[in-house]
Amino acid sequence: MLWNEIEGLVRGELLRRGYEEIRTPQILTTELWHRSGHYDHYRENMYFVEKEDRSFAVKPMNCPGACLVYGTAMRSYRELPLRVAEFGMVHRYELSGVLHGLFRVRGFVQDDAHVYCTPDQIEAEVIDCVEMLEVVYGALGFDEIDVKLSTRPEDRMGDDAMWDKAEAALAGALEKHGLKYVLAPGDGSFYGPKIDFDLTDTLGRKWQCGTIQLDFQMPERFDLEYVGKDGERHRPVMIHRAIVGSMERMIGILIEQYAGKLPLWLSPVQA
Repeated sequence: MLWNEIEGLVRGELLRRGYEEIRTPQILTTELWHRSGHYDHYRENMYFVEKEDRSFAVKPMNCPGACLVYGTAMRSYRELPLRVAEFGMVHRYELSGVLHGLFRVRGFVQDDAHVYCTPDQIEAEVIDCVEMLEVVYGALGFDEIDVKLSTRPEDRMGDDAMWDKAEAALAGALEKHGLKYVLAPGDGSFYGPKIDFDLTDTLGRKWQCGTIQLDFQMPERFDLEYVGKDGERHRPVMIHRAIVGSMERMIGILIEQYAGKLPLWLSPVQA
């Protein structure tokens, strides 16, 4: 019941904000993960399987599947921003010593979404993601949110000019929305910088939940295009975003936060 209520809260916001919901495969060919860059930059956290003399990987992230969905048709600038959401199950190999109840697990569901937009739509779309996060966190009873802007790591794709542009775009959106943030140098994803949102529970522990990531790399690697007003083909920009983050982690945080005495709308046991 907790799961369904939280998912329902998020899904209501998705519908209100014009998202389409998708489902992508759990297992995809290793060739796809080479193409996305995950094999070179993330394979130590992935699970692989061999069948019929072919190599496959269980997805650790939902983004390559979303790129395949975008690529099923030629897109027009009139279709953008295209917002696709997925409550997607992902598996990531974690060392047994760091597993921790519902808070850190090897298989979990993300309330994931990917927004494909034009460069001049980035700021508005990032702000919309932030506003959705504020609505959801407010409903869950979290008022103390720490915001971090995580910049380029050592192990990354793309040139410095792209990273400069992406980091400036995220910082500009945060400043326009009036959100205070701290820099987390080197903590970005290998494909782009990100904004991370940390919640503080009643015991003073911080949990990284929501994230908004800006990506110029994957549209290039998957050859994604749209036809602009000028009739020419252009690359869209891709925004990765999760609000709750891991559904399992959020449920664990809520149980701890309220010591089991959950807000009335969320309580599995009703009077």
